[in-house]
Amino acid sequence: MSLAGKLPMVFIPVPDHARAKAWYIETLGLKFVDENEYGAQFDLGGAPMRLVKIPDWKPHAHTIMGFMVDDIHASITALKAKGVKFEIYPGFGQDEHGVWSAPGGSAKIAWFFDPDGNNLSLTEMK
Repeated sequence: MSLAGKLPMVFIPVPDHARAKAWYIETLGLKFVDENEYGAQFDLGGAPMRLVKIPDWKPHAHTIMGFMVDDIHASITALKAKGVKFEIYPGFGQDEHGVWSAPGGSAKIAWFFDPDGNNLSLTEMK
């Protein structure tokens, strides 16, 4: 048995999924599917994502989920207009918009946080 080619299911822990749900809908524009007492589900282009209620959740510094975008600077501009702040990490070599370019220029990545401190990213592949 192989999981190759199977759609992933993403789980994002949040202390209050009802509050987080509004941000993922209004700010990121994700398609809401369903909700119950344990979490809220979204459709990420065929792959399900659940905001899972973990009352004592403490976020980690590392990226837990990213979005592939066609134009990272246009995506950053649109999200900034909705109040999203992009992170600039000292010594990482990002541009003024928070975009890091991979060696050789194969990818551009920018990071931001959801309201619960989960580290998310945008990636533009070349």
